[in-house]
Amino acid sequence: MLPFRIDFKPGSPIYEQVAYAATKSIISGQLRPGDEFPSIRALSRQLKINPNTAHKVISCLVEAGLLEIRSGSAAVVTARPAASKSERAQLLRDQIEQLVVEAKRLGIDLDDMYEALAKHWDRLEFKREGKSASSKGER
Repeated sequence: MLPFRIDFKPGSPIYEQVAYAATKSIISGQLRPGDEFPSIRALSRQLKINPNTAHKVISCLVEAGLLEIRSGSAAVVTARPAASKSERAQLLRDQIEQLVVEAKRLGIDLDDMYEALAKHWDRLEFKREGKSASSKGER
C-alpha cells in the first residue's frame, strides 16, 4: 500500500501529480526520515502507471532532496529540517483556491467560510483525539 493518496486529474503530467502527493506526505510528516519509499515497480503497479513515469517520480524527489537512493536501490526519505509553516501551507494552495472560487460562486461570505472551516477543523480534531463533538459541547 502506498503511503499517500492520489486522485489523478487531467491537465497536468502524472509524474508531477504523484511527486506532489509524495512531497505532501513527506512534508506533513506522514512519511518520516528513514522510511522506505515504494520502489519503481511498486509505484507502477499500485498506481497503474508506466514504470518510466514511476522512475521519473523518484528522480524528481531525489533531485528535490526528499529521497536518497541507498545501496541495493532502496529509496528512503531523507532527514531534512522541519518544513516551515509557509512550505506546509503552500501544499494546499490549489485546494484553497478551489475552495475560495467555489465559495464565491455560491455567494458564501468570508465570515461564513471561517465558521464552516472552524466547524470542520474541530470535528476532525475531535475524531483524532478520540472524542465526539457532543462530548466537547457545542461551539
